[in-house]
Amino acid sequence: MVEEGFVLIGRVVRPHGLRGEVVLEPATDFAEDRFRTGRRLRVGGQDRAVASGRPHGGRWVVRFADVTTVELAEGLRGAEVAVPEEEARQSLDEGGYFLHDLIGCAVETDAGVMVGPVDTVYEGAAQPILGVGAAGGEVLVPLVEGICRMVDVVGRRIVIAPPDGLLDANVPERGR
Repeated sequence: MVEEGFVLIGRVVRPHGLRGEVVLEPATDFAEDRFRTGRRLRVGGQDRAVASGRPHGGRWVVRFADVTTVELAEGLRGAEVAVPEEEARQSLDEGGYFLHDLIGCAVETDAGVMVGPVDTVYEGAAQPILGVGAAGGEVLVPLVEGICRMVDVVGRRIVIAPPDGLLDANVPERGR
């Protein structure tokens, strides 16, 4: 779990080579900036400086200044990589948001029917999925433009245009 006040931007997957490099699975749209030489990152609860970073097969290979051996790199396996939230917010476009900002937002249909609050956000293979606490059970809502018509993080509201059956898909069948 990332420390309060920080935003997750990646996770160390494994060491890479013998000189202390690690492979990172990015969790950011701004990898070029986040993993550039000279950046200070929070890695496994410690501040570390990026000595070098480069994309590699959809991931990043990063060397931290104080990690110079494969043994030290192995100690970072599974570590979360984060930046201060205030710094991360500066990278967002106007109207942009982080997935964790959606938790607690009220979800309603474009017809004005209240569905419930966003309880969790699942990071799916194709797109994030909102886990919405509805009266009949959790409703899963894909976070895509065609369904989520308006996301107002400041107003804590999401308006959806659900396709037929979406709101009933996860409701337990009654009376079988």
